This record gives sequence, C-alpha cells and structure tokens, in this order.
Amino acid sequence: MPLDRDAAFSGTRPVPDALRFETQRLADFMATQVRGFAGPLTVTQFRGGQSNPTYLLETPTQRYVLRRKPPGHLLPSAHAVKREYRAIAALAAQDFPVARPVVASDDPSIVGTPFYVMDYVAGRVFWEPQMPAATALERAAVYDSMNETIARLHLFDPAAIGLHDYGKSENYVGRQIARWSQQYRASETETIDEMEKLIAWLPQHVPPQTTARLVHGDYRLDNLIIAADAPRVAAVLDWELSTLGDPLADFAYHLMAWHMPYSESAAGTASLVGHDLKALGIPPMDDYVATYAARTGFDPRPHLDTYLAYNFFRIAAILQGIIGRVRAGTATSAHAPAKAAMIRPLATAAWTFARRAGA
Repeated sequence: MPLDRDAAFSGTRPVPDALRFETQRLADFMATQVRGFAGPLTVTQFRGGQSNPTYLLETPTQRYVLRRKPPGHLLPSAHAVKREYRAIAALAAQDFPVARPVVASDDPSIVGTPFYVMDYVAGRVFWEPQMPAATALERAAVYDSMNETIARLHLFDPAAIGLHDYGKSENYVGRQIARWSQQYRASETETIDEMEKLIAWLPQHVPPQTTARLVHGDYRLDNLIIAADAPRVAAVLDWELSTLGDPLADFAYHLMAWHMPYSESAAGTASLVGHDLKALGIPPMDDYVATYAARTGFDPRPHLDTYLAYNFFRIAAILQGIIGRVRAGTATSAHAPAKAAMIRPLATAAWTFARRAGA
C-alpha cells in the first residue's frame, strides 16, 4: 500500500530514548535566557525530517522549536546547528520568511549537544508535492510562492546581510561533489555502479559558476511552512546545508520532484512523476524554470541536465549517510531505514541525466 506521507511525517511523537534529554535542565536554561519564558515545559519530537533532531517545546502560554546536533559519532562537518542559527538570524532581519531565532548554546550539559531554539511558526506542511487536499488554484499559488521565495533568497547580496564569510563562494558544485563523494565513501554499504561512474564523471563537468549567493541546500516543498490562511510561504525550514554557493545548483535541487523515482516506501522522496500536472494546477518544470529565470536573471537551462545529475547524486549520498546513522542507532526518523532502497534508483536517475548531458 502506498505510504500516506502526510500521516507518516506530520505532527509529533514521544522522544525516543536515544534522543531524550533532561527537560528541566533545558527549562532552567530558557528561564534565564529567554524573555517571557515560564514553565512547566513539555517536549515532544517532530516526526518529519531525517537529520538534526527537531523538538516541539510547549509551555502553558508559548510554543518554541528546538534543533540540536544528534548524539554519537558524526560525519565531518555534518549537523552544524550554529550555522543554521546564524543564517536564520540574518534572514529574519531582512523579513525573509524564517522562524525567528530565540537562543543558541554550545553547552553540552543542557541537552547533550549544541542546539538552538526558534519561534514556532503555525501553518501547514505539505509532504506530498501534488498537495492532495488542495485545489488547483491553491497549488498554483503555493508553487508560485515557492518559486518567488527561492528567487528572493538568491537575490540577496551575502555581504549586505552580514554573511560575506558564511562559506567559500567559489566552485561550489565542485566542492560539493568532492564533499559528498567523501561522505558517501564514509557510509558506503555496497557498490553501486552508477555512483562509481558519477564520482568519476561529475568533477570533470562542473557548470561554470557566475555568481555566489546564499544557498539553502535542501529547498523543497516539505521544508516550507505554508500559511494557514493563505497559499504563501510563511517560513523556510532546515538550513543545515546552507552556505555560499551557486544559486542555479540550489534551485535545480527542488526540480528533482518533477523527475523523482516513485517509491511506495517511507523514503520521503515524494514525486510528481505520473501526476496530471495541468489538472492539478502545478506548472510544468520548464515553465517553473522560466519563471525563476525571469525573477532573478539567473538561468540554469544551459546546464540543467548536469545540475540535475549532480543533485540526484548528492541526495543519494545524503541518504547513504542516513543509513550510516541507522547502523549507529542515531537516525532521527522511524522511516530512516527505508532510505536504503532509494539510493540505487536515485543513482540511476543521476546517471540518466549525466548521459543526457553527454556522459
């Protein structure tokens, strides 16, 4: 039976033992650091997401969200919650749709690992890109807002918003290919021929980067909160992979939804493949790309197949890292083991786009 992703990933659950911490210790910290905070505090964990554990904090009068670094052995440079906090703080100051940052701490004695707290943003998360419960008009408006929001992100001058040193701005895609090749090797569980070919081919075919912008790194519909009362983006979530880099690679990442291999499992890689986009009110990918290019002046189309090959390769490597956390017992989702079944189809999709790009 196909997975109901909205049911599987929405809401919260009791915190599992491996990710539990002392609630009173956190409450004591927030009482001294957060204006207006008053307990008692209750903590549950959000079902959705795979990477940094994310918790709902509730008091009698207020709700907050806590993101923390997972416990245990981690891959190098992964789960940088301090970077997330810096990014959302800079963007909140520009009235960009993010949750307002509240407080951050590196003190491991509070929740066991570095963490930060942000405001809770009420609204809707659509885990299925076809938005089954929506109308065609609402889908069209949400997709346009999703497009407008990433276009606005990519038009910020990083230096103008205090993020000039947020990352190395040159050769973003080349560095990402090297990074995710290394991360994939560190978590590798079997030999996948397409991944081997991609690791060899991609470094030799990096598209030229014409500008550096703040990139989200994991921009997609289910990382957005849509306002409860309007088809607009209320907050962009999950800034763990944000840095300075190529906006075209960042934009092409969420284009994978139009080509994602279908899966009935809980792999979390929802797809528009097989859906009647015109009837749904969802734009064809070519029109969606043209809208972004008109809004930004940045055009991914000359190298789009290579960008898609890179992004499918990258997500396969990210999922392989999740399998590594499954083995270590620190995966944050009950559905994480299903990711293993998606790695090979994602690698195949990546190689298909590489072939289209001339491989």
